Amino acid sequence: MPRVLISDELSPNATEIFESRGLEVDRKIGLTHEQLLSEIETYDGLAIRSATKVTAEVIAKAKNLKVVGRAGIGVDNIAVDAASAAGVVVMNTPFGNAVTTAEHAISMICSLAREITTADRSTQAGKWEKSSFMGTELTGKNLGIVGCGNIGSIVADRAQGLKMRVLAFDPYLSEDRAIELGVRKVDEETLFSESDFITLHTPLTDSTKGLVNADSIMKMKKGVRIINCARGGLIVETDLKTALENGHVAGAALDVFAAEPAKENILFGVPGLIATPHLGAATIEAQEKVALQIAEQMSDYLLTGAISNALNMPAVSAEEAPILKPYMRLAELMGSFVGQVGDDAIKSVKIEFEGLASSINGAPIVSATLSGLLKPNMDTVNMVSAPIIAKHRGIAFSTVRHERPCDYQTLLRLTVEGQTRTRVIAGTLFAGTEPRLIDIQGIKVEAEFAERMLYIRNYDKPGFIGALGTLLGNEGINIATFHLGRRDSGGEALALVEIEGNINDKVLSAVRALPQVVRVNAIRFPS
Repeated sequence: MPRVLISDELSPNATEIFESRGLEVDRKIGLTHEQLLSEIETYDGLAIRSATKVTAEVIAKAKNLKVVGRAGIGVDNIAVDAASAAGVVVMNTPFGNAVTTAEHAISMICSLAREITTADRSTQAGKWEKSSFMGTELTGKNLGIVGCGNIGSIVADRAQGLKMRVLAFDPYLSEDRAIELGVRKVDEETLFSESDFITLHTPLTDSTKGLVNADSIMKMKKGVRIINCARGGLIVETDLKTALENGHVAGAALDVFAAEPAKENILFGVPGLIATPHLGAATIEAQEKVALQIAEQMSDYLLTGAISNALNMPAVSAEEAPILKPYMRLAELMGSFVGQVGDDAIKSVKIEFEGLASSINGAPIVSATLSGLLKPNMDTVNMVSAPIIAKHRGIAFSTVRHERPCDYQTLLRLTVEGQTRTRVIAGTLFAGTEPRLIDIQGIKVEAEFAERMLYIRNYDKPGFIGALGTLLGNEGINIATFHLGRRDSGGEALALVEIEGNINDKVLSAVRALPQVVRVNAIRFPS
């Protein structure tokens, strides 16, 4: 009988689900890290919220552990890479908290507009300072939403009910989806400059970290109000403090902070700040929903092997797994390539199967492709949730199977249509298992997906390779492999360069400045 440990506060109904399915359950809430290390070894499943830290040390100690279930979306408290290496499935409940978090953001907007918290403290202190609290109406105001996915779109819907005009900045939001939501799709600078209120609903990634900083704040209207119920690292807190103190930002409502639990913070006490202790998902309904969902998911996996909402494993049957595994790896890498070189909203994704690939189950291939495509800009996407997220964002995806003769034994072709251009690449499996890129925008090239690469589009002119090699050599960057392709002599060409060493913005700028170079991207693929 599988054993499950519940180490955080979950609804008692979750325990009932485990037990009704025939699993043995122990509730041990508030274990220290050392106690968890001593307890975990005999359990098959671990059900948590945000308090328990499932570190690499815990994973190493958990000899029988098969699944970690997070009742909620964020998995910052789980060493996912270590779990994957140990064969432990990590599950979450990515959509259970959406309405609750969106409602909290709307509550913050209303509180900022009417200075509810400050007025409450003043009134209860017996001051009755009616003339001191001159608020602002929400009707007719511009609300800028950064990140218009599952939560952001709910915020947009609620804000429109308050008669606000909604602007949205989201690289993955298509024009059709924006029209459906009734929002105006804009770029980042337009959103900052035109919004009266700005609310953040984007994941924390390398590109979004410190999104609200001194420079971006200066692009905003004087008197703007900022709301963050997403991730603390999206805001440079020292810059926000300065802007609140000098009055450029009229108010800020924060549910999340760079360091949590935030028992101390430089923003505390600054006029215009509303702070809550990460309450976005803290409603009875949301906690009940995610607790029951994770109990069902973990039970299904431990009893039948069925996988739902796994961050590190696709939904594949036992019979298909050996055949599909190399194809899913190829598909995810191809998606990751386009996701890293693309820079506009995605309208549609098409995957074509040729040769032996034409007979395989395409569903996990689609999931793997979309996961790779979206992952460079989303921290919680996985092979299960990627199709849902893509559909929610208005990204159409389709598959085509070809029975025509193929130059390769097996082949996948990926076409990603964006707002401004369409990208087409193809890949195959060497020796049945090794993924290779074989075509980019109609230019033949055969290259491995190395961990660190430069993707360069250039003109086929003498001296390019020498100039690039010299530049990288002077920066101490070694070229491991070099793959070239061209459309015709002297015309458009490309290079995929495997490198050893870090490429910074300075080096990228220097490569872009070479006379023959049209564009360059630094690309990383997981090993």
